[in-house]
Amino acid sequence: MKTNILYLFLISVAFFSCKTQSDIAYFQNLENKYDQGIAIDTLLNYESKIVPDDILSIYVSAEDPNAVAIFNLPAVSYLHIGQTDVTTTPKLQTYLVNKDGNINYPQLGQLHVAGLTRKQLEELIKSKIEIYVKDPLVTVGILTFKIVMLGEVNHPGTIGISGDRISILDAIGMAGDLTIYGERKNILLIREKEGKKEFHRFDLTDPAIFTSPYYYLQKNDVVYVEPNKAKKSSAKYGIDKQFNITVTSTIIGAISTIAALFIAIFK
Repeated sequence: MKTNILYLFLISVAFFSCKTQSDIAYFQNLENKYDQGIAIDTLLNYESKIVPDDILSIYVSAEDPNAVAIFNLPAVSYLHIGQTDVTTTPKLQTYLVNKDGNINYPQLGQLHVAGLTRKQLEELIKSKIEIYVKDPLVTVGILTFKIVMLGEVNHPGTIGISGDRISILDAIGMAGDLTIYGERKNILLIREKEGKKEFHRFDLTDPAIFTSPYYYLQKNDVVYVEPNKAKKSSAKYGIDKQFNITVTSTIIGAISTIAALFIAIFK
């Protein structure tokens, strides 16, 4: 048993010492592949778009607050049981994008917002309101931007995003980076689009990730980092070891029982 453990240890050491550069380092040969740099427009032009079931916060302001009051949902406060005065902080109401991609907006009626970016929706509402109000300021927020990180990362789980976009590298960083057992060459992205699942693979050792159309994540994307060969091998060895121990214990128990039986008979 000790010989087997020592043998496995030596193999693991050899494996990691030989594979450190090729399996663990990110963006290998970056300078050779992109000696002229990467066009910044490739990375900056992406903006998240509104989709059905999104929850939006929309607020309109102007020099005269009373002039735009009709274009804002009323803030609501809650009176808890036992209270006689409303002392809680008012909560701004939100808009749910229905399955057709629409919201019902005060005074403006039904607006089709699906497919628009946050800035485009701000401009759309502003263009309709400025007919009645001079220089309105419209602020739109998307409150449902989240992604899920699973597998061999240090902090798996759901990540809420406050900005307009997040890259695959941002997401990995927010999850605490990959563990030493994470497979860096075959990261899986699962995305739902128009009711269908899309699948894409990332290779973090290849600088081409920066020009991938999937570099920026979308709402509700799921990123899965599968275990590498070292983790799979160690897990398999652990199962085999546990099985061997169980079998050995059973055999020893049986021998002890038989020995006790013989002793009893001969006595």
